[in-house]
Amino acid sequence: MKRIAFIGLGVMGQPMAGHLLRAGYPVTGYDVSRSAIQAFAGGGGTPADSVADAVAGAELVFTMLPAAKHAFDVYEGPRGIFESAHADQILVDCSTLGIPAVKQLHAHAARRGLRFLDVPVTGASPAAVKGTLVFIAGGDPDAVALIEPVLLKMGSKCVYAGAAGSGQAIKICNNMAAGVIKTAICEAFLLAEKLGIDAKTFFEVASQGSAQSFALNVLCPYPGILENAPSSHGYRGGFATKLMLKDMLLACEAAKSQGASVPVTETAARMFEACAENGYADLDNSVLLKYLTEISSAASV
Repeated sequence: MKRIAFIGLGVMGQPMAGHLLRAGYPVTGYDVSRSAIQAFAGGGGTPADSVADAVAGAELVFTMLPAAKHAFDVYEGPRGIFESAHADQILVDCSTLGIPAVKQLHAHAARRGLRFLDVPVTGASPAAVKGTLVFIAGGDPDAVALIEPVLLKMGSKCVYAGAAGSGQAIKICNNMAAGVIKTAICEAFLLAEKLGIDAKTFFEVASQGSAQSFALNVLCPYPGILENAPSSHGYRGGFATKLMLKDMLLACEAAKSQGASVPVTETAARMFEACAENGYADLDNSVLLKYLTEISSAASV
């Protein structure tokens, strides 16, 4: 695998493509954002004018897109991937789209004689930047084995999850738990502050105690505690609230389809929904702490 196309050069896709470039792979990239294309070109990538142009000549095509509607546009739209691809290529979606959407893409690819894999990632933007993402692969195991060396240029591990859609299923369950944990961490900081506890002191204890978690130890929602956390940069960068909400709703949808009771997840989803609707949709989801603080202050007036 030497010639790679990368479609979707946002918060996750840009650093992922960068790792491939630094590993010596020629990468052609496309994004609807001109600034993203310019940043990609500045890092040594070859910009494409369209999805079709990016796919042409590639052996391996990666997509990292915000939601299912974007994936369907890119894969099934005019001059999209399915129209432009051929049987010798492997198509790899690393997005979080939901199980029904991914299974639909698998089915449409199979009808066209194309090889498609759902390989979502976990680790968020810090892991994308560091190259320590964990890839969760669903689909043909032989195709997964072929692309694993490339995946490991962008991450630390590739886990084969099983048949088509299995990667997506694990990712949704993972993000469901991450969203619930983030909500609890934000509420804990809020309560600690209300009780007169210094935030840094609380972090010192909680990050080494039973509350330690990725949401706390790596992405601490309280500003000024961890230098590289989005909270310390105006909640910019990271994983947007609207995307966390999307993933929580996908989890609720999957749970409903299977008759699984997930009341805590449903409550957390409503919190992220309210946060997004109150002006924080595009900021990192840890801005939930700021939103909770604001509504608590309003309630006490």
